[in-house]
Formats: sequence, C-alpha cells, structure tokens
Amino acid sequence: MIWSNFILVLLTSSLLWLFALLLYKKEFLKRLFIILGTACIGAFIAFLWVKLERPPLRTLGETRLWYAFFLPAIGMITYLRWRFNWMLFYSLGLSLLFLGINYMHPENFSKTLMPALQSPWFVPHVVVYIFAYAFLAASSLVAVRGLYQHYYKTLDKKVMLMADNLVYLGFAFLSLGLLFGALWAKEAWGHYWTWDPKETWALITWLGYLIYIHRRYHMPTVFKSSLWILALAFVILLVCWFGVNYLPSAQFSVHTYSQAP
Repeated sequence: MIWSNFILVLLTSSLLWLFALLLYKKEFLKRLFIILGTACIGAFIAFLWVKLERPPLRTLGETRLWYAFFLPAIGMITYLRWRFNWMLFYSLGLSLLFLGINYMHPENFSKTLMPALQSPWFVPHVVVYIFAYAFLAASSLVAVRGLYQHYYKTLDKKVMLMADNLVYLGFAFLSLGLLFGALWAKEAWGHYWTWDPKETWALITWLGYLIYIHRRYHMPTVFKSSLWILALAFVILLVCWFGVNYLPSAQFSVHTYSQAP
C-alpha cells in the first residue's frame, strides 16, 4: 500500500516541474510549480514516517527520497541568490533521476529497526549527511557547468563563487556527519572508529573536498584544476554512498543495515 502511492508522487512532481520548465519566463508560476512539486515529495516522506512509525532513513531508497526533496530546495535557494536557471533545472533533473531510480527499484518497507539504529544519534547522523550530499551534489553540477564554460566559453567567476559556497556548506555538514557517526559508533559498538569500509570511504570523501577547499584558498585564480578536483570528489562521494556496498569487504561491514531488506 505504501509503495503504490509513490507513482502518484513521481507523476505529480514531474508534471508540476514540467509546467515550471515550460513557463520559466513567468517568474511567479515557475516558483509556484517548483515549490508544489517539492512539497509533494515532502508530503510522501511525512506519510512514510507516519506509516512506518520510524524515520524513513534506513535504506538507500529512503535516503534517495530525502535527496529528491532537498535538491530542488537547494536549487531554488541558489537560483534566488545567483539567478541561474540552469542550476535550478539541473537540480530538478537530478531529483527526478533519484525518484526514477526508486520507481525502478521498489523496496519492501519494514517498520523494524535493528538495535544499533535505535540510538538517538541515528536521525542527526543521517540527516546531516543528507544535507551534505545534497549541497555537494549541487556543487558537482556547478563543476560540470564551470568545466563546460572553461573549455567552450568564457568562465563566469560567479560560477566559482557558487561552487565555493555550496562546498563550504556541504563540507560543514559532512564534518558534522563524521562527528555524529563517531559518537554513534562509540555508543553502539564501543569504538569511535574501526576503519569499517563505509567509515574509510567517508573519510576519503571528506579529504577530497578538503583538498578542493585548500586548492581554492591557496590558488584562487586557478580554476580548471579546482573544478576537476570538485568533479572527482563527487565521484568519490558516489562510491562512498553506493559503490562501497558492492565491495567484498562490505559483507562484514557494520553498515549493512543501510541496504534494502
């Protein structure tokens, strides 16, 4: 019953965002349709939370819903700040991609939570990572745009400013996620850090964005290498989020609960 309602969310959000694209010159209607489409996803998340009687943050599919919700919100925020339509519609496209993946790979939602997930650190740890990944996903779109401009047009310096601000916000949440995860691990397993595959790749991801920040600080006028670092850092983030689950060592990971049942 829960999953049968998802197709309504996918179709409604898609149609509303399509109207926003067609009416992109009508500022009020464009914003209204984007907000309504995003609100549909938020309402479905709230519906899941009530029906499951737990935060819908356990599986990859559930977290993809949160990213599909936050990406349009971040796209709207960046649009209001820098007035780039391309960033707004890229964010909507990426959100639809996450929704489409969820539709193609439906899950059997379970109300149960394993003991480790019943910790008070569960929700803040996952939520700050959702914020981090959403901001950093948006920064990767900016990186792609910047690289295109660098090779085929004139690079707009406002693109680099947008990339920096998105990375700073994403990196702050990423750092909080590592901290909350360590505190959670101490409570659940007795150790702050165990070099679990997921922990290791989370640290590598954090270091990738730290390299970008240092590069921008020490060489602020060098754009191409910074954009490539930012784009590659997002690839590492995707490995941490999705790819690590397919590593042989992940079979013994304490993070296997994040996979769909």
